[in-house]
This record gives sequence, structure tokens and C-alpha cells, in this order.
Amino acid sequence: MTIRAKKFTPEVLLSAPRRSSAIPNQKGTLALFTVSTYSFNSHSKSSEIRVLDIKTGQTNLVSSDAQASEPTWLGKKNLILWLKGGEKGTTSLMLTDGDNLELKPATITTFNGPVANLKITEIDPETFALVVTGLATPSGSLYNPETAEKPKSTGRVYSKLFVRQWDSYVTENTSSIWYTTLKIKKSSGLSNMTVGSLRNALAGSSLESPVPPFGGAGDFDASKNGIVFVAKDPKINAANYTKTDLYFIPLDFTKPRAPSPQIVKTGNLKGYSASPVFSPDGNSVAFTRMKSIQYESDKPRLLLIPDITDLTNVQEFYGTPDGEGKWDLRPEAITWSQDGEELYVTAEENGRGKLFKLPASPRHAKDLPKAIVSDGTVTDAKLLPDNQLLISSNSLVDNSTYSILDAETDASSLVSSNSKLGKAFGLSQDQVDEFWFAGAEDYNVHAWVLKPSNFDKSKKYPLAFLIHGGPQGAWNEGWSTRWNPAVFAEQGYVVVTPNPTGSTGYGMEFQNGIKNQWGGRPYIDLVKCFEYIEANISYVDINRAVALGASYGGYMVNWIQGHPLGRKFKALVTHDGVFSTLNQYSSEELFFPHHDFDGTLWDNRENYEKWDPASHLKNWATPHLIIHNELDYRLPIAEGLAPFNVLQTKGIDSKFLTFPDENHWVLKPENSLLWHKEVLGWINKYSRIEEEELNAGVSQVRM
Repeated sequence: MTIRAKKFTPEVLLSAPRRSSAIPNQKGTLALFTVSTYSFNSHSKSSEIRVLDIKTGQTNLVSSDAQASEPTWLGKKNLILWLKGGEKGTTSLMLTDGDNLELKPATITTFNGPVANLKITEIDPETFALVVTGLATPSGSLYNPETAEKPKSTGRVYSKLFVRQWDSYVTENTSSIWYTTLKIKKSSGLSNMTVGSLRNALAGSSLESPVPPFGGAGDFDASKNGIVFVAKDPKINAANYTKTDLYFIPLDFTKPRAPSPQIVKTGNLKGYSASPVFSPDGNSVAFTRMKSIQYESDKPRLLLIPDITDLTNVQEFYGTPDGEGKWDLRPEAITWSQDGEELYVTAEENGRGKLFKLPASPRHAKDLPKAIVSDGTVTDAKLLPDNQLLISSNSLVDNSTYSILDAETDASSLVSSNSKLGKAFGLSQDQVDEFWFAGAEDYNVHAWVLKPSNFDKSKKYPLAFLIHGGPQGAWNEGWSTRWNPAVFAEQGYVVVTPNPTGSTGYGMEFQNGIKNQWGGRPYIDLVKCFEYIEANISYVDINRAVALGASYGGYMVNWIQGHPLGRKFKALVTHDGVFSTLNQYSSEELFFPHHDFDGTLWDNRENYEKWDPASHLKNWATPHLIIHNELDYRLPIAEGLAPFNVLQTKGIDSKFLTFPDENHWVLKPENSLLWHKEVLGWINKYSRIEEEELNAGVSQVRM
């Protein structure tokens, strides 16, 4: 595939090929990945499954069917399975030979409904467990929206929460895990396979997995011994509490019925459970769990079940008597070593998505984990032979790299870069810088800097001050297709992305410092960041500064508008932000304000009022673009209409942009392009950058 662009514009960002993580075969010679591309010429999306030769970096096409997804390897031979969406809501299981891609793919079976998150595990050389996820009807059968009977009325009646979540109304159908077996006949061939009927592993259990709205393949795992999965506690209200438990189903995949799920108890750790992964022999499980049942961003603890037949023995890595835990980072994805003796774990640290190595037993994990990949953001790590790993990652200037890591020596070699390490985008690592500055109290705060590709240190550039959402989130050295700092840098800005109080990856004390401090310490940190830039970065024209933020970042821009820092900026942009903290009960996940504002609105109203941007409307004066989408149920559309109405009534130059078909994010390429045009047009107008055609300089963006 090739990408060529003279200048990195929004159109280049949105039309550049997007690659998935790479999945190696058992021999470690080939790897599967998917790549999708959007064309603004044809206004259509294309999708491919490709196979990568790990030694040479060359790729070959497996499928160009737009409905094909989730490729995986089947067994020791290079057979490739994937899912294909079909007519009337069905899903087909497709198969081809990775050593002979000229053969026409075979349809092994067709499931009568949409399924996803395909996982395959070997039971014996001729039998494989096949696990997918899909919605289940109240009766426990696979739900197919194309063939289901349509209701006569559009009315919905609810007697409990949730009513709606993220961008859709909750229905009676629930997420479930489905399993069956795939058998290969001895006379092996593409047509000599049989797949049984799907069975609902959670039938009759009142459990739902993957957990909506974002749960996926990381919420469950399968081995020859059964299935482990994460599910909300059905006895408590999911809108008010974050509690999810880990369950194990000791499953004989060849039997017609699954036994009841068995809960895994973890003592005082009762919050979110996540990332369950079986050991290579299927006898142990590593996973994470938080302590708090009402804090979605609590610190995940790394846990181990040494023997899956004894669910009472759960061990914590780096546990301490006070229950706080010795490792102050947030472990996320987990990969076992081939011999089961070590774990590889991703975690944020100081603005990077690192990969850490540690012993697979808490009893042997005395020292804190060692980072073996410290640059960019690691998105996935997969096992290769000889104690090597296939690493999928990205950075601020490259949207996808695959590399080989020797886990013994930490030596790394690049296999493939989607953009030649940013060159194809006209970007380079030389544009990236960072600094630390004194924060609101006795701590330092980190910020990233991205300069234009044609940067000249003798010149002065306007400042684009980007504020992240969450608020428990961070600007990392990673790629984004929504808020991409390089897009602003290539417009002629020096982009600064600070990580103030509340940001993740800098220790839990720093993160938790935002509780009941939404407009307090983080705001002071941002003021001090601005002052640091003014005093120390000579190539920034502080008099041509603009500030932008989304979600909590949008809250903070609204808060800044009513405070002195707001007068330092020539223009502001709020995307799906909070207008009034008193409106938090129009959201869906109520545990969020309950935690961050330290109680309910009726028991602790003063905390909500203290940090309410709407309390400072008399100070609003800076030109302001408001963006808010109609399918945003986390922060409903009124949170965007209200500030726009205020700005217009006060006679402040302002504009309102909305998308009726987008949620908290803008995901559709044509919508996203308009979003970029409006945002860049708005800030360029006030920072006095001459507006250009946003697609100027595009030479070629193609496969």
C-alpha cells in the first residue's frame, strides 16, 4: 500500500489507510491485519484483509470484501478464518488457505444474526472451540434485527435505569457470548470442515457480556477448559455503580448445554473487572480489577488465578497492607509469555503507552515491572517463537507500526510502518517536543509540543492550546483520527497539549486530585502552563492563542471563558462539553458525577454549584465555536445549545455546529471533514492565519 501527501491536512488524516493490530501465525512467519480506507472522491469506504510476511514486510491480499472482518488463524497450518456480514442480518464464517491465496474462499457456515469478536482455541488437533458475541433475545436466542418482528408502536416504557446509554436507547436484547465447535476432517481441505450450531453460554444467567457500550473481545477469553468473561452485577443498578465481576464457565465445548457461570471473588476489590486472559496451558487466568464500585477511572489491580479449578485462590500483584498497591500505574492489556512464566502488560506512563514485563506469579514479582517498550503507544503485543513479540503501536506522527521485540534483550526491529514513520504524511519525529512546568501545588505537570513541519525557530507561531477530555485521560505520544495535534500544527500552529491534574499515567495521587476540583487545580495548572509558554518558548506568539477542548476539555473551555484565562485567547472551541454541572442528571452514567462531585446533587449541591461554568456567564466575552451532537446521550444536546444561546444573547461572535447522526464523537468521514473545516476556519480567523483550501497540497492518498 502507498500513501503520499505533500501536506498533512484533515483530508489526508481521514483518508489515510487505517490498520488493525497484527496477529501472527504459530510459526511467527506471517501476520494478519485489516486495513480500511475512505475515499472522498467516491464517498465510500473500502476494507481489506491482508497477510504480512514478517521477514520481508511485504503484504498480500486475502479479501477485499467490505463486509469481511476479524481474521484469525486456524491451527498450525496457515488456514485463515474471518467473519463476513451477509444479507438479512446473517454472518458467514469464511475460510481460505494462507499459503494459497489464489483459491476461492469457502463459506464454512452461516449464523442467523450479527456476531462479532471471533476467537478460536484448539481442543485437539481436529477440534476447535469457536466463540463469538452477539445480542440475545429475552428467550435466549440470537437476535437478528433484520428478521425480528417490528413493534407496532414507537413508544418505549422503562421502570429502571438505563433508559439510554452512549448513543442508543436500551432495549430488551442483551449482549451474550456464543460458542460452538469447528471440526476438521482428516482429509483436510477447505470444504472438509463442520461447524455446530451456536449455543448461548449465558442463557438463563441474567448476565450480559461484553459489557455495553464499549465491551468487546477484551471482555472474555476462551481455552480448552472453558470461558472467562466480565459482566455487570445484575443485582445492582449499572447507572449508579461500576461493579463488574469476573466469571468462569467450566465448559465442555462439545456438550449441548453450558454449566452455570461461577463468580470469581476478589475481596475488597469490587469495581470494574477487565482484560481476562488464559495462560497458554489454559490453567491460569490473569485479569485486572478496580477497588471502587463508583469510580470508572480507579486504578486497575493486576490479579492472577493460578489454578482455574480453584476460584477461591486469587492473588494480587504488588499488593500492600493498606490496600493501595505498590505499582502506581494502570495496567491494561495482558499477554502471557509462551512458557507461561512472564506477563507483558500495557500501561500509560508520563504521556506514553508503554509495555512492561513482570513475572507471571505475584510471589515472584518483587520488583516493580520493567518497561521494555517506552516510545509511542503500544496498542497490542502478540507472541512469536523464541521469546519474541510482535508489537503493534503508533505515535504522534505515524498511525501504525509493526515491530519485532526480543523480550530478553529489549532489542526492537521495525517490520512495517504504514506511513514510513510519518514521511508519507509529511511529518517527522523532529516536530515533537515536551516540557514540564510547576503546577498548582507541589508537583510538576507534563505537556507535549508539536511544531509545524516547516518550523523555523526564528519565526513566531500562533498557539493552539488543546485540552483533553476524561477528565481522567491524557494526551499521549499516540495517534488519533479525531483530535490529531498534527492537523493543527500543519495549519501553522505550535500545538501544546498539557496533562493537568486529573490526567492518567502520572500516578494516582495526581489523577485523583481532580475529585471535587474540576475548575480548581486543573484550571490553575493550565494557567501556569500558559504562563510557562509565554516566558520560555520564544517561537510562540502568545497574542495569537486559541484554546480548544472536547468533553471535559469542553467543560474546561467553558470554565476558562468565564475566568481570566479566557481573555488570553483570541477564540475558543467547545466540542460536546458541559455547560452546567447542575445538568449532570440528564446524563446516563450517574456514577460519574456521584464520584467526581463527591455525592448526589441533593446531598451535595454546593459541590456541583462550585464548579458550574454557568455561574460565570457574566464574564463571557471571547469568540466561541460550540459543537454538539444530537446522539450524545452522555452530555445531551442542550449542553451545547445553552452556551450558544448565551453567546448570541450577549452579542459575542459565535457559531453552532451539530450533527444529528453523531454521538459524543464525530466518526463519519464526511462529517469529520466538515468538523475540521469549521474548527480550523474558526481559529484561523482569529489567529490571523490566512485560510487555505483544506485539501491543498494533497498529492495522493491511496492503497
